[in-house]
Amino acid sequence: MNIKQPLLKLLAKTYEPSTVINQSFGQYDLAIKTDDKGRPILLFIGKKQPNGNIKGERYARRLKIDDVTGAVIKDHWEHKGPATP
Repeated sequence: MNIKQPLLKLLAKTYEPSTVINQSFGQYDLAIKTDDKGRPILLFIGKKQPNGNIKGERYARRLKIDDVTGAVIKDHWEHKGPATP
């Protein structure tokens, strides 16, 4: 399952650093974990369980940044498998 453009647009935003953001996206519940700069690095998408965990799929962002210029060299999301509590 690939991440579609509307969700990628949401994941391109910058959020509060080092937090987990919980929100809804269409029929899915999302949990987005951010790095120390506020960029999303982990995505859990599916249905939220009563204990607060998301049962669905897990994605990790591969983000490679040039140390000198700070320019983004590589940026894509990898499917890591099921996200189950």
